[in-house]
Amino acid sequence: MLSQHYREMCNTPSVIRALSVYATERGKEIGYENVFDYSLGNPSVPVPEAFNQAIRDLTTELSSSALHGYSPNPGNPEVRRIVAESLKRRFGLDYTAEHIFMTSAAASAIAHAVRCVTAPGDTVLSFAPFFPEYRPYINESGAVLKLVPADTESFQINFDEFEKMLDANVHAVLINTPNNPSGIAYTAETLKRLAGMLTDAEKRFGHEIFLISDEPYREIVFDGAEAPYVSAFYDNTISCYSFSKSLSIPGERIGYVAVNPKAKDAEMIVPMCVQISRGIGHNCPSSIIQMAMARCIDMTSDLSVYETNMNILYDELVKLGFTVVRPGGTFYIFPKAPEPDAKAFVEKAKKYELILVPSDSFGVEGYFRMAYCIDTEKVKRSLPALEALMKGEYGR
Repeated sequence: MLSQHYREMCNTPSVIRALSVYATERGKEIGYENVFDYSLGNPSVPVPEAFNQAIRDLTTELSSSALHGYSPNPGNPEVRRIVAESLKRRFGLDYTAEHIFMTSAAASAIAHAVRCVTAPGDTVLSFAPFFPEYRPYINESGAVLKLVPADTESFQINFDEFEKMLDANVHAVLINTPNNPSGIAYTAETLKRLAGMLTDAEKRFGHEIFLISDEPYREIVFDGAEAPYVSAFYDNTISCYSFSKSLSIPGERIGYVAVNPKAKDAEMIVPMCVQISRGIGHNCPSSIIQMAMARCIDMTSDLSVYETNMNILYDELVKLGFTVVRPGGTFYIFPKAPEPDAKAFVEKAKKYELILVPSDSFGVEGYFRMAYCIDTEKVKRSLPALEALMKGEYGR
């Protein structure tokens, strides 16, 4: 007999993926160049040539078994050392290889981190707007995800609501900065306040509360800024990183867990991740991709196109009368829809070949997300469609 639980999950597929499929099918009808597909956050800039060269070099330098054999469960030891040294050099924390666990990108990192620091029934708090896949990441572990309502004025943390929800059953808090879908990077002031509240709550409740920081957009920040490094603010932090966006290699599925060296029982968390892998099957990411990534550890793709696209869209949306908080990073923008029902707005947008994502699944009503990781030329060509949508449907 098939699992009823997963049968029911089949009835609630990803809204983002469904819209991406629609855009692809529509593209077959009218040409994909004529579909303004802002649905899926799939990096559009090329991988650094150094990454491709690393692959080529590795295939000539190493034996077949070294290239394609299993790595140890925590990951390639030399790769873990290189990751740790990069983090120490960049952020000043005393990471060693023993604090690094290689994963199949950030999704796997979160799956491991949550299981390390929660038991079934424990609460994990996260903040709206949030990445909707957090629901299965958390709830399938046995923990329970609860959402703190959004501060829609700034999309920083709504601390008044957070304080109400921070009770003794909370054992972890999951944040994403820079944030998908809002594009907002938490400020140092926000992170200091969050760390202070968690420290006070740990004392009040008599147990650790771990901060799990989802950081795949850490390198995509605008206006010459740098995203504050979350682990520098709070000792009990586990960073979950992916190279999908920084190196434009989402299909290679490579990332890591980085345990703050000052965290409680820090030395136990990577060994626990190894045991968790035995249960969820998320172990031993690709050997050759680990090694290629390590040769490009402090490189990124040319990410400047995302800031260019953001500025074009932000200016146009403001001109058209949208309420929108200017992103500080990522490749997402999160305007308020011109009517309360975001789903209805998104359906109307399809008539103009605009594929947008309604905000309901992100934990906020009445907004929509645009993933502008597309060619700048196509962003510019989409502006008349946005204007036609607002004039044709809303008389603006």
